[in-house]
Amino acid sequence: MGVSLAGFESLAVVEWDRWACDTIRENQKRGFPVVRDWPLWEGDVRDFDWGSIPEGIDLLAGGPPCQPFSMGGKHKAYGDKRDMFPATVDILRKLKPRAFIIENVKGLTRASFAHYYQYLLLQLEFPEVVRRRHESWMQHLRRLECEKTSCTWPATGLAYNLVPTLVNAADYGVPQKRERVLIIGFRSDLGIEWSFPQPSHSLEALLHAQWITGDYWDRHRISRARRPDVPPRLAARVKRLSRELFLPETKPWRTVRDALVDLPDPAVKAAQPFHNHRFQDGARVYKGHTGSPLDWPAKTLKAGGHGVPGGENMMVREDGSVRYFSVRESARLQTFPDAYVFHGSWTETMRQLGNAVPVALARRLCASVAHKLAEAEPGRIARARGKDAA
Repeated sequence: MGVSLAGFESLAVVEWDRWACDTIRENQKRGFPVVRDWPLWEGDVRDFDWGSIPEGIDLLAGGPPCQPFSMGGKHKAYGDKRDMFPATVDILRKLKPRAFIIENVKGLTRASFAHYYQYLLLQLEFPEVVRRRHESWMQHLRRLECEKTSCTWPATGLAYNLVPTLVNAADYGVPQKRERVLIIGFRSDLGIEWSFPQPSHSLEALLHAQWITGDYWDRHRISRARRPDVPPRLAARVKRLSRELFLPETKPWRTVRDALVDLPDPAVKAAQPFHNHRFQDGARVYKGHTGSPLDWPAKTLKAGGHGVPGGENMMVREDGSVRYFSVRESARLQTFPDAYVFHGSWTETMRQLGNAVPVALARRLCASVAHKLAEAEPGRIARARGKDAA
């Protein structure tokens, strides 16, 4: 959705999960404009006919399954059958896109995966250096390293300039502390130099609005008697901000309260006209799962409903009690439009949301990539626009 909102037209949308596909199909039937014309294909990405897509498309974007690298997973990486990075590299080699965007979990950068992470990056950089039969991934890694350090890769060979970055979605206006690895690549023959967009939001600006000026509480009409004390872990930081006469250059991090301000509590009153906004009972606090405070960005939404890892999909009310986020509230935290409905049971829907990329973050990133691609070949973009106008 972020790709589409940034101006790209999808030639294929490939998704294996039937519930996610049902959600897309339902929104297409309802005429939701962003997804209405998506050419959706349900199935394993390895079974899709990639020959039907022309070489040299502008962008390949996707997220291989995160479970092999997730903090909540089994941490098998290359030993996990769900590792779809090899398939990603195969598709990259076939399509030769001008740019690509790959998203995955922060766990991919853990020290225990250091060699494999380097292996992934080198495969994405040199997708035509194919792993040989009977060659282990470590042997392949050494060969890729030799290609990179020897500078012998032919100028006509397919190669990409990579920008791997660890990003916190809260820094880009998403009301959620969601850290993800984003790997962006531009085909080396384009000569594009790109850097990740500068953050638009910050923790310091939120602390300033809450504890220095009080603008945050005033905006939400929270009286002084109801305002919580500065959390002890942040007291020194707030004190320093007051001494430095801090003038924010960014907007404050968006909080749970910011995101849900106009949504009624599904537990106490009718939720209409909001879709997917029903109360879900059974939330409880247990070790490592304490919920998201209202006046802070939400903790990372997890792909599940109950128990581990679903316990973080809940809010902490002002009185200290907890309840699960409704599907609509979770969609708000992932910056989906309210008119976009989700298909399936609560558990299946929460899994879709927990696996999603925040729309606002994706749109910001894809717009930056689109801008660089347009700069690299302005004539081609102009011709395409003229053809569309005709």
